[in-house]
Order: sequence, then structure tokens, then C-alpha cells
Amino acid sequence: MAFEKIEMTTLSTVLEKLRLKKHDNEFRMTEKGFGTDDIKFYNPDELKIIRTYRFEGNSDPSDSSILYLLEANDGKIGYSIDAYGVYSNHDDAQYDDFIRKIPMEERDEQIIFE
Repeated sequence: MAFEKIEMTTLSTVLEKLRLKKHDNEFRMTEKGFGTDDIKFYNPDELKIIRTYRFEGNSDPSDSSILYLLEANDGKIGYSIDAYGVYSNHDDAQYDDFIRKIPMEERDEQIIFE
């Protein structure tokens, strides 16, 4: 099977590719840590950032966002999305502090999506 290279230029393109690979688990910040459901929650040391994607709006800075592709220590892969800086989706510093504590292990897209 030949690998079809898809250029990841938009947020919707990346999200669709994640959906097709069944990696479309959205990690959300909770008081218990990052969770994709109400059953399992992860601390920063149980996660790795395996890829980041930055998207910038053509005319409006509030359209700028970042997608963190995360892998948990149990193999679950998913994502978290945030807007840049003052346009952040999160009201407090808890999200930013949490993300900064997650180690990075940047992987090539071809490895992630093969």
C-alpha cells in the first residue's frame, strides 16, 4: 500500500487525518488532569507531545491556534487545541503550566500517520 502524502495546511485537515487513524481523542483539561473521557486522567509525566501544528488566521489574530498531538503512556493518541496568547481558550494558567510540563518527542508525520 503506497503512502499518500497529505499536506497538513489547515486545522480541519489535521483533525480529519486524526479521525481516519482513530486518533481523534480530544484531551481536555480537568481538575484531575488531561482526560478524553470521565474514566482515565493523565498527569504531564504520563504524556508526550509527539507533534505540534500551528495555524495562523489570514487576517484575524484570534484565528491563530496550536494543536498538540499527544501520546499517553498507555498508547492512547489524541490532541489538545488552544488559541495563541491572549486569545487562549483557557481562563487560567493551569493549562499552560500543564502543557509546559509534558515532555516533547517530536515525530515525523509519516511515522504518526502511516
